[in-house]
Amino acid sequence: MNNFQLVSNNRINLSSDTLGAFASGLCLIHCLVTPLIFVVQACTATCCEAGPWWWGMIDYLFLGVSFAAIYYSAKSTSLKWMPAGLYITWGILALVILNESFSVLTLPSASIYFPAIALVGLHLYNRRYCQCHDEECCTTE
Repeated sequence: MNNFQLVSNNRINLSSDTLGAFASGLCLIHCLVTPLIFVVQACTATCCEAGPWWWGMIDYLFLGVSFAAIYYSAKSTSLKWMPAGLYITWGILALVILNESFSVLTLPSASIYFPAIALVGLHLYNRRYCQCHDEECCTTE
């Protein structure tokens, strides 16, 4: 139930937890690399006002992929608290990313790392210890 099917010459099953951990990990790498790219980038006449618009949109792509992975992982976990943990952590990550876009609150730039790392950890924990092997153990239908 929580497997995405990727079809090529051979069939590969990719669990939603693997996809979620991978997407959250890529998001974390994206957040770590962004400052380095702009420091290394040669300054223009306006002296590095902003990065390319598409670079910021990658955050929202990661949010979308992470939400899909959380949706399927939450449907197939054996722990009652796991869906809430995944959705709350995703919500915090979404709020931090939205705050970076609209600057509503003054938050340290490192605040994005905590929910991203937590999502990776929750997906990996869920993948390792909390998978349903039959419909009866799942928390939601």
